[in-house]
Amino acid sequence: MGYAVVLGEALVDLLDAEYDGQPVYRQAIGGGPLNVAVAVARLGGDVQFVGSLGDDALGDRIRAFLTEAGVGVAGAVTVPAPTALAVATFAGPEPDFRFYGEPRSYALLTADDLDVALVEGADVLYCGSIVLLEPPVLAAARRAWQIAGALRVFDPNVRPRLLDGPGALAELREVVAEFAASAHLVKLSTADAKLLYPQEPVEGVAAYLRELGAGTVVVTLGPDGALVAAGADLVRIPAPRIRAVDATGAGDSVMGALIADLLADGEPTDPFGWQQRVAFALRVAGLVCESPGGATA
Repeated sequence: MGYAVVLGEALVDLLDAEYDGQPVYRQAIGGGPLNVAVAVARLGGDVQFVGSLGDDALGDRIRAFLTEAGVGVAGAVTVPAPTALAVATFAGPEPDFRFYGEPRSYALLTADDLDVALVEGADVLYCGSIVLLEPPVLAAARRAWQIAGALRVFDPNVRPRLLDGPGALAELREVVAEFAASAHLVKLSTADAKLLYPQEPVEGVAAYLRELGAGTVVVTLGPDGALVAAGADLVRIPAPRIRAVDATGAGDSVMGALIADLLADGEPTDPFGWQQRVAFALRVAGLVCESPGGATA
């Protein structure tokens, strides 16, 4: 078993909560890629986080959290910026995120900061999420994607509130197409699919991404499970029945479980193998949804 490199953001979520009848915010270390890296480590995989961390107490706390979770931080750089905050409010289990902090600490990794040897030695490379909206980190991700000899996995993990200007969505579609075209695995949510391609059903989005060149596409459908496009047919995998309290990090845990399986056993040799792995990943996500928080769950 080799190791995975997860390139993306780490930040602190402030989760809407209540204490003594009053509204409060509870801190939770998060960021989609950080959640992915922690999920891989907790499932027994060797994983390295690559990204930029703030130079404040919260940044130190994130680094310590990753280390304690078993995630390597050799490729994480400290930058002169306060740790970005994502304030999450809830209408049901799905969180709505608003982001605070300028410059954003997670957006300052550059191509020159990239540990090339670390990326070249990886068996799996993950890129994706909101850092792809930031030109410096996008350049770093492109460099990593080009030099990796690894299995490449991609997750757009779109946050619509960060799309700035009328052309931002079209630019993001181009980035998604660029990475998907050479990805061994693309994972996205129903919300991602609807935002990126509003005129297409999720089945059509999965088929389109495979036509671009993606080896396998997994679309998570929340409580309805997931859609797997790995062969000639699209297959729906049901989700386990759970009592959800917080969906933060659910999709990230699906990706983490799939990466852990790729490290352990490589790519499945047939579509049924992918279906089995997605079924397991949905069980992992179910456990995450039964506890509050993202990486902490």
